[in-house]
Amino acid sequence: MKKMVFLGLLIVFLPAMVFAQEKIEAPVWNVGDKWTFTGDGSIEVVKADPNGFILKFSDRKCMVETQGCNTILFEKSTRNRINVVEGDKRKKYVMGLSKVLDFPFSTGKQWKSAYSESVVSSWSGHKTIYDYSEFFKVLGWDDVVVRAGKLKAFKLEYKRVLTGSSGFGGDIGKEFKNNYWYSPDVKYFVKGEYDKDWMKGNKEIFNWELTSFQLKK
Repeated sequence: MKKMVFLGLLIVFLPAMVFAQEKIEAPVWNVGDKWTFTGDGSIEVVKADPNGFILKFSDRKCMVETQGCNTILFEKSTRNRINVVEGDKRKKYVMGLSKVLDFPFSTGKQWKSAYSESVVSSWSGHKTIYDYSEFFKVLGWDDVVVRAGKLKAFKLEYKRVLTGSSGFGGDIGKEFKNNYWYSPDVKYFVKGEYDKDWMKGNKEIFNWELTSFQLKK
């Protein structure tokens, strides 16, 4: 009897256990795939390249994920950002979030990256270079409800730490922690939540979610 009960419980919980441990490979993107978000932001696959996929980000200041770049080449297997595309020209992507996508995804996976940012003072013209370390971790599966619907998504924790500065500005060691949710069904992030301290006094930064999407075949 106890054996039968155990087998019954195993049958009930096994699908959930398998799903929780599942490894998600890079999605198959097609030209015309498009995602629209709150704040009138959108991202669209505009070209399939031998090295990966070129995505165009809409012009909106609040979309931190663009990092000031309108068109970006994503590497085919990992979907790391490798180039900024400007017409027929390409240059190496050197901004933050270069590895915010780093397939395959699986619960507990961790990775890191680093970048430097130059900021020119509007009143003195002095340039300061800030060095950042980025840490990523897949926390696990979540049931997420956004305007585009109810979705199963991987929750990704992103932490950015200021590690150095060429000037006197900056608070070395200060960190911000954001969260993103990636849905295999949608093939992209469906939600982003930013550190409240980072958002203070900056109306151009706000949490966002997916409102609609189209996937070409």
